[in-house]
Amino acid sequence: MSQSVLEQLKEHTVVVADTGDFSSIEQYAPRDATTNPSLILKASRQADYSSLVDQVVRTSVQNGKRDVDEVMDQLLVQFGLSILKVVPGRVSTEVDARLSFDFDASLEKARTIISLYEKNGISRDRILIKLATTWEGVAVSKVLEQEGIHTNMTLLFSLVQAVACAEAGSQLISPFVGRILDWHRKQHDRDYEGIEDPGVQSVIQIFNYYKKFGYPTEVMGASFRNTGEIKELVGCDLLTIGPKLLEQMQQDFSPIEVKLNERKAKESNLEKIEINEPTFRFLLNEDPMATEKLAEGIRKFSADVRSLEELLKNLISA
Repeated sequence: MSQSVLEQLKEHTVVVADTGDFSSIEQYAPRDATTNPSLILKASRQADYSSLVDQVVRTSVQNGKRDVDEVMDQLLVQFGLSILKVVPGRVSTEVDARLSFDFDASLEKARTIISLYEKNGISRDRILIKLATTWEGVAVSKVLEQEGIHTNMTLLFSLVQAVACAEAGSQLISPFVGRILDWHRKQHDRDYEGIEDPGVQSVIQIFNYYKKFGYPTEVMGASFRNTGEIKELVGCDLLTIGPKLLEQMQQDFSPIEVKLNERKAKESNLEKIEINEPTFRFLLNEDPMATEKLAEGIRKFSADVRSLEELLKNLISA
């Protein structure tokens, strides 16, 4: 019997589940899993997870902790712990997006999250701290990596952001394929398929740059709109994929082929970019898509954090 697209993909790329719904993860057997505020908020509102949320709030209140910020940290970590029971690898847990421009507060929050995992017996090599790829986020990543705390740089839409992360020694980056496509669809009033997809092109460029210049930072394509995008990125280090597209690939038995590899990367005509803070800020500003999608992403994640806070406040005071 022929293999499914999902099975074929796993032979060349590490598959990561992009969800907070840990009960749905097991059937796709991913190695890692990623979460973000939107996914945790969505899961927290589902009946299946109300007992977990209630338990976190109840335990926190019994321990005299009614501060919503502390309860939120506990909730994020409890979701992560539940996910780690069903994946053999790593889980990504995100720092509050409202801290995306605050170096000190982001660093403190990242250390808090790691300490909560370690108190629950989880070693730091199984955790990736997610940070928005602002200049401040990159600076936090550099410090954390030196402390042995690994980072997943998210809301990444451009080569300049990717180069900054590589220079900082970030463990992993998550370029957002689908959101790049969304911007170009709206801007140019047309659709894109296959290799023409600008989100796909962005990941290929970043992958080739990393491999050509020998950066060990892992590339994990994220935010997919369709399985066609995924098929164009076979061979990427990792791809994080939502349950809907994982299901589609499990039911698809068409053949796929490797599209990205180190040999092609080394043959590319990319030139090395020197990055410092002024260059980063200027080149990011020169890219209207990356600038707009980074700002929009931080706003959306921040709004979802506020909604999650409101949910927890109501439970704490009940």
